[in-house]
Amino acid sequence: MHSRSPLPIVDLPVRRLTRGDLVSCADLSEDRGWPRDEHRWGLLLSAGTGYGIAEPGGKGLVAACVVTSYGPRLAAVGMLLVAERHARQGIARRLMRHVMEETGSTPLALYATPQGQRLYEELGFAHVGRTERVRGRFRAEALGSAVTTRPAAADDLQAMVRLDLPVFGVDRTHIIARLPAFSDRLQVAEENGELTGYAALWPSGEAHAVGPLVARDTATAKALVTALAATTDRPLRADVDARHEELLGWLVERGLEPGSRTAMMTYGIAELPGDATRRFAPLTVATG
Repeated sequence: MHSRSPLPIVDLPVRRLTRGDLVSCADLSEDRGWPRDEHRWGLLLSAGTGYGIAEPGGKGLVAACVVTSYGPRLAAVGMLLVAERHARQGIARRLMRHVMEETGSTPLALYATPQGQRLYEELGFAHVGRTERVRGRFRAEALGSAVTTRPAAADDLQAMVRLDLPVFGVDRTHIIARLPAFSDRLQVAEENGELTGYAALWPSGEAHAVGPLVARDTATAKALVTALAATTDRPLRADVDARHEELLGWLVERGLEPGSRTAMMTYGIAELPGDATRRFAPLTVATG
């Protein structure tokens, strides 16, 4: 009797990931030359839904991605990774089609690298903007800011959610509530007792990443970044919406260098919801 031949990799079943897959997800990041970022994977797998294809007959993952749901109006797709040894075999397309079937009629958003952009275009995603990554040692300005910022307190969370809702366009309470534990520093800006912005600083590889960065205006965004930078000796990294040219120029003046770009893409909606003028940087490009 003949034994059944193994399924081609591209036909292997997709399964839900759990926090038990965290190390395998980090291994996949490392395999593709990204920081392991187990800290970030922990957030993604607890706040979102992970999907993966397991390595046949062994440990580890062939591919993974995470969907962060913001209710029926939006879900963000991120961290779509395929192991280098299985690249260019149609696996990313297979995983994305599965995700699109699972999310049904919910509009999708994602940030695509130049390498991934063509796949998403073929799947029907539209280009709606871009982000620019900057990284380096931050040099503070000699003059202080007129904007008042302070470390966030536990009772600021509700005000942060209220501030965030019109900016992001959908409710992300489940993300904001996790920021105090996830971030090394959470800073708020206020005027006359009212919150005008907030930002988080969290560890990523050898750097500290800034995100989300939500602020009333560019001056407030600058003050929040300056306050966060003063709390770390590591290089800073941020993925800034390219529409915020003034902030990007200022970050470069302060010592950060331009790096990679990602395309903001949507499926099922013409543009991202919310107010882009106050949305300076996402929490991560995986969560929007």
